[in-house]
Amino acid sequence: MVWIFGYGSLIWRPGFPYARAKICYAKNYKRVWHQGSTDHRGTVDRPGRTVTLEGRAGAVVWGRAFDIGDDGDDAIKEILATLRIREKQYDLEKTLDLYEASGEVAVRDALTWIATPNRETNSNYLGPASLDDLSAQIARSRGPSGPNSEYVFMLAKAMREYGLEDDDLFRIEAKVKGLLGEAA
Repeated sequence: MVWIFGYGSLIWRPGFPYARAKICYAKNYKRVWHQGSTDHRGTVDRPGRTVTLEGRAGAVVWGRAFDIGDDGDDAIKEILATLRIREKQYDLEKTLDLYEASGEVAVRDALTWIATPNRETNSNYLGPASLDDLSAQIARSRGPSGPNSEYVFMLAKAMREYGLEDDDLFRIEAKVKGLLGEAA
């Protein structure tokens, strides 16, 4: 069985067929807005911001795990090839164990993609920014997949629909809505 862990846009737009999905979390990681997007939610001249994972002891990051089937299947190879293109600006392909709300193991070795600060392998890593700077960048950025703000709004909506908290995400969402003149 091959599992995929989504903690950003895969939560609300997986874009591939799957047999089942689970809400679960990875331990010792935090969702952060450090990755620049020049292929989906921004451009080279005006990169958007998307989430990645940062190692942080004691932290948890909630997301969705997707069972895409057996790895011997040609369809699985095609899904993985498509995901590797979609996630091409994320330079680390990694497997993580995932957990249910009870703390029990939900999935072993789920595949995910992480953007690292390694400049040799990730030229789009932007690093941390203040809430004001981050929100302003998101509000003005747009790429082939649409406005960067849509990425924030859809992720926040999905997290609420699944009953998941992410205070940083919700603060960014409110700030971006304010900058765009939308009701928070």
